[in-house]
Amino acid sequence: MTEKEKLLAGEIYNALDPELNREISAARELVYEFNTLHPSETTRKRAILRELLGAMGDDSAIINQPFRCDFGQHIKVGKRFIANYNFTVLDEAYVTIGDDCFIGPNVSIYTACHSTDPVERNSRREWALPVTIGDNVWIGGSVTILPGVTIGDNVSIGAGSVVVSDIPSNSIAVGNPCKVIKKLNTQH
Repeated sequence: MTEKEKLLAGEIYNALDPELNREISAARELVYEFNTLHPSETTRKRAILRELLGAMGDDSAIINQPFRCDFGQHIKVGKRFIANYNFTVLDEAYVTIGDDCFIGPNVSIYTACHSTDPVERNSRREWALPVTIGDNVWIGGSVTILPGVTIGDNVSIGAGSVVVSDIPSNSIAVGNPCKVIKKLNTQH
């Protein structure tokens, strides 16, 4: 397997691999251009997002500048997606976000994992776990979502939360670590 194939399969890969670093460098060029455009240049911003991201549900997606990601191509966002300022996605694994999702300012999504053993960590061998966010989700400001997390549909995550494990559909969750504090009745 190539290092890229290992990365996407959730296996241990070499983060210093030249192919991976070329892809990251190309994404950083697009991110730089995106972040330096005038806010009124919506047509060019959308064109960059279409080139950078793996998939966009429609052209109504809004990502406020600045935005940061590693690969870009591993990020899929649904219809009517909105992300506020300072959205950071370390997308070594796939990050899939559903329709009608709102991301507050200073939200970070991480998929990259590193050993807690310093010798192993310094070898630059790492692995990545995907993050999945369902439909109709609101992620409050300054939330951190860690590798391997799945957030269901119709969820609100309170500001400042650190999401370390899955959050079920139809719930409100807050805290560090983030925990469900209320189940929602979705029958109207």
